[in-house]
Formats: sequence, structure tokens, C-alpha cells
Amino acid sequence: MKKSFENWLWEDLEIEFGLEQTTLLELDAWLANQTQITDKEKEQLQSLSKIFNDHYRNWNEDELKMQFIAPLLAIVNYYTASFSPFSQRNFSAVIGNYELYGRVDWVLAKGKQTPRKPFFFLHEYKRELENSGDPQGQLLAEMLVAQHHNQDDKPVYGVYVVGKDWTFMILKDKNYAVSRPYQANEALDFEVIFKALKQIKNIVP
Repeated sequence: MKKSFENWLWEDLEIEFGLEQTTLLELDAWLANQTQITDKEKEQLQSLSKIFNDHYRNWNEDELKMQFIAPLLAIVNYYTASFSPFSQRNFSAVIGNYELYGRVDWVLAKGKQTPRKPFFFLHEYKRELENSGDPQGQLLAEMLVAQHHNQDDKPVYGVYVVGKDWTFMILKDKNYAVSRPYQANEALDFEVIFKALKQIKNIVP
């Protein structure tokens, strides 16, 4: 049976694939990291934060992505000799009785032209949840497909964005953990968001 990412609910994924939401030390360590922010980064983040706080209530989905998320990812700079960022790429896998498929918003993976070993997903959403699906379920489905393809025991990382709220996730084996929402319009939370995005370069394979 084929079922796209956007049609998955997190509870359905738990039932169909034996997943369980729990506490993972890896998530706590990721969000409590002591990554340093350089003076140049601080200046860039202050400027971006002002733009976000002044305008995010009025942005649509594409404006949120182009005016805030993309510049924030550019400050982190994920281009390395080992991995690259990719956007709007199709992913699929047959797992059990289902073919899970869809297009991911953004993913960090090994490879230069093709994402060959995905390990960090960013799922961007509309300003508000409205009635348009379950971002936690959609992100979890994407991470499950990555885990299936990677065929190793390493965790898969992810974050989904709903307006000002950033929620971080880790999938390890059959267990997954979900953080509280971190609010990009709050200074301390924004620092946690940036450090988590930057730290991912140090903890991925």
C-alpha cells in the first residue's frame, strides 16, 4: 500500500512500525551542547532575529522559508567535503506493508549531486497548523525512510518548523524523542535553535 509522508500521523507510524516515543539522551545532549557562536555569527543572528520578529506574523509559508529559514541555514553553512544540503528531493521506501514516499523540504546527506545517506531533516510548515496535517508524523515518516536506507545503528535527526516554533526530533532504532517547541522570537530559545543546527555538523557521521 502506498502512503505519502503528508498523510502519516505519528500515532499511525507507532502502530504500523512498532515505534515508541520515549526519552533519548542523544536529544538532550544535542540541545544542551556548548557550541560556540562567533562574533560574526552573533552579528548575523541579531540582524536576522530583528527581521523575523518584525515580520513573521505576516509571512506565508514561502516567505518564512526564504526570509528566515534559508538565511539561518546559510549562516550555519552545511557544505563540507563529506556532506551537503539538499532541498525538494524525492524519497521513498517499502517498509513492511507500506511504501512511504514524498518530497522532503530540506535534508542534510552524504553526496554532492544526490543525497546518498540522509541523516538530518528539516520539515518546514505553514504559519499555523490549521487543518493541514501532522508535521510530527510527516517528519517521522521521512526519518523512518532514511533509517531504512542507511542500514546502520546511527540515529536520524530532524526538526520541524511551525511559524515561530522549532521542534527537534531523534529516531534511534524503534524509539524516537521529541523536544518541546523552541520559539525563534525568544532570545534564549533562538540561541538553542542555532546551536543545535550548528552542532549537527559535529555529531552526524
